[in-house]
Amino acid sequence: MKISKIAKVAAIAIAFGLVATTPAHAGVSISGSGASFPAALIEGCKAPFATQSTASDTYSYASSSSGTGQSNSDKSIGDFWMSDGAYTAATRRASLIHIPLVAAPIAVLYNFPTTKKPLQLSAATIAGIFGGTITRWNDPAIVADNNKTTTVTIYKKDRSGNPLKDASGKLVVLRTQTINGNFTLPDQKITVVYRSDSSGTTENFTNYLNKSAASVWTKAKNKVFKDAFPGNINSTDNLGRVVGASSSTGVSQLAGKTPYSITYAEVNYAAANKLKIANVINPAGNVVAPDSVGTSAFLASATQDANGWLTYDYATKEPGAYPLGIISYMLADTDYKDKTKAAAVKSIATFILSSACSKDVGAKLGFSVIDGSLLKKAQAQVAKIG
Repeated sequence: MKISKIAKVAAIAIAFGLVATTPAHAGVSISGSGASFPAALIEGCKAPFATQSTASDTYSYASSSSGTGQSNSDKSIGDFWMSDGAYTAATRRASLIHIPLVAAPIAVLYNFPTTKKPLQLSAATIAGIFGGTITRWNDPAIVADNNKTTTVTIYKKDRSGNPLKDASGKLVVLRTQTINGNFTLPDQKITVVYRSDSSGTTENFTNYLNKSAASVWTKAKNKVFKDAFPGNINSTDNLGRVVGASSSTGVSQLAGKTPYSITYAEVNYAAANKLKIANVINPAGNVVAPDSVGTSAFLASATQDANGWLTYDYATKEPGAYPLGIISYMLADTDYKDKTKAAAVKSIATFILSSACSKDVGAKLGFSVIDGSLLKKAQAQVAKIG
């Protein structure tokens, strides 16, 4: 049988790999930026996301601050942005939406060179320390917080360590226990380390102080700590004692190098900088740790509006609620010019909300699982990305 000239050419081309084949889909590379608060979870979920992505999509995340994330969203720098507070500026694009994506506690971190026992602090005491009216560790207010009888509420958990809820969505209490405080505090100056950059963590922290101890922290919340500080931060008494550093990494590192200092940041910054984590006395009078269980108990009392923004109930009497739990929002667009990127951003948001990220990765890093009605609302927001 004769072989046609065309067939011969084709055969030669195949032999030398000259026939073009349809390349495998390389996937889309997505970039995000903004808040440092959720950065550890977003980074931790990067590899498992890439593994499960059927489209071979990948992402990168530049951790800085909520202010940077909001600014980048205005300029369309990157594809998604993270903010620990609702973005309400007039410059915000109408097509930008908020997705409650990451839940975690803000921890009060402190540097005590010796004692291993955790401090317990009330809202008024925390406000006094960060507001500059409580300046030594043996102040009567700190002594009183740590030398009284308090209660700890223990919730029933599932195998993954998440709190169980009954049919009505209420957390199931396993037991309570009484703690008799006995803490000798050092006669040492307190050095306060605050976030100097525009920060959603600061906005949430100062909102907690104002809503929970308004007579002490008299100014409203602000992303800039100096602007929320209730007194004169530049007074002679505060110079060298109330100091700033940029980002959660910066404040934690500075506090780690400064004996008898205190700051606020994510829980996962404590170990790396040899900082201790304070427990908080909540409105129910219970002592609670900044963990996923206490955060979930607190966020369960929050309300959400049509924009996806949450309003926290700092006066909740839920016994095990940790009142410094917050949500970090993904800012995403409902009108991406590149619909392939829109699909990838939607896929990233869906994965971060899933148990494969929020539970399997997040639990080890101190993050909480978004579940129940809040998860459904978050997923409804994700569906709007396009």
